[in-house]
Amino acid sequence: MTILQEQIINGLTIGSFYALVALGYSMVYGVMKLINFAHGDLFSLGAFLGYTVLTGTSGVVTRMFGLWGGIACTALVVGLSVAIAGILMERIAYRPVYPSGRLSLVVSALGMSIFIQNAIMAIWGARPQAFAAAVVPSTRLTVLGIPVTVLQIIILAVSFLLMAAIWFIVEKTAFGASIRAAALDRETATLVGIDVRKVIFFVFALGPGLGGIAGLMNGLYYRSITFNMGWNYGLKAFTATILGGIGNIPGAMLGGLLLGIFESLLAGYVSGAWKDVFVFLILILTLIFRPTGILGEKTAEKV
Repeated sequence: MTILQEQIINGLTIGSFYALVALGYSMVYGVMKLINFAHGDLFSLGAFLGYTVLTGTSGVVTRMFGLWGGIACTALVVGLSVAIAGILMERIAYRPVYPSGRLSLVVSALGMSIFIQNAIMAIWGARPQAFAAAVVPSTRLTVLGIPVTVLQIIILAVSFLLMAAIWFIVEKTAFGASIRAAALDRETATLVGIDVRKVIFFVFALGPGLGGIAGLMNGLYYRSITFNMGWNYGLKAFTATILGGIGNIPGAMLGGLLLGIFESLLAGYVSGAWKDVFVFLILILTLIFRPTGILGEKTAEKV
């Protein structure tokens, strides 16, 4: 039973990364009906920026603020930096081709993915980079008889806090109502006075910011990062988005967590070499039997 519990905790940890990235996919799709294929590479960018701040500066940040204070400051820097990168991406790669239709947007998204991936390789190199052991918390605890690391607890706590905050903003605030209205019908939302440009600005800042923080936590969790890791994580987060219901904020969270648990259980009880195959088998089965996902695609309701 302990092994099963450990695998579930590991799955929730991995799933929290997928869920945070999937939120960015869902928010952008909900408002713009665009699959932002470059989103996974912003996840990679967050990991490498975090590596530079924590390891590349020879531990200056952690010496100034302590281990946890340094990690918190790094998360803030990474989130803001990747959010700015997301805003610039929307302005440069997507806004000029809005009038050309969805196909042009998809091609532009793929182009941005290739550009960001190669930019990371040019700056940090093609070889894997590793976070210094001194900046990665290694304390282990036993909670309810289950061995976990303090880092896992922090990752889960931060991820659930961020997901709860996004849900509250989207579902319980006036600006969230604007987001849901724009997702339901952009033209009508504009006619009733909603500034859709602000909504687009928000989703292209918040989604990448969350992805960047997820990339930092992933780097701390696995320690090793590569320039092309974002493509694989992006595809899995996209699978999580489909599983939960594309354009559905709670669905993205649920899909990411479930996918992480499935992957961890398959790796633990079947084979780690086949886990990616099963992940995409889940995508195929979802598209066949539940194409709208577990919670459906709707992000807003008419009232």
